[in-house]
Amino acid sequence: MTDPARLGAAAGATAGATAGLLLLTRPQWALDAVAPAFPRERRWIVRALGARMLVQHGAVLARPEPAVLTAGAGIDLLHAASMLPFLGSGRYGRAARISAAVALGSAVAGRVLAGSQRR
Repeated sequence: MTDPARLGAAAGATAGATAGLLLLTRPQWALDAVAPAFPRERRWIVRALGARMLVQHGAVLARPEPAVLTAGAGIDLLHAASMLPFLGSGRYGRAARISAAVALGSAVAGRVLAGSQRR
């Protein structure tokens, strides 16, 4: 894997999988750090997001190809869109804004890296 785009994909996927593992296994720690107002009884949502991220970025690690990167970018865009109704919420807003921003950043990176591999 000497192609810079593939190395970038692997680096991003490693970061995403690590974040997913953290959200899956230590949801309260993550919430305390970034969104303390998030309701404790809704930690399962954070775990579900972590599992999704772990699977998605694990797939990119296994196959850092344009099609997989593009699919991951689409999933991230859908996730970011799903956060829109919660952006102004007092209880969920901070977590939604952070989650949407991370998903948008991941989607942009995935599309850029997918495009770089096609050249």
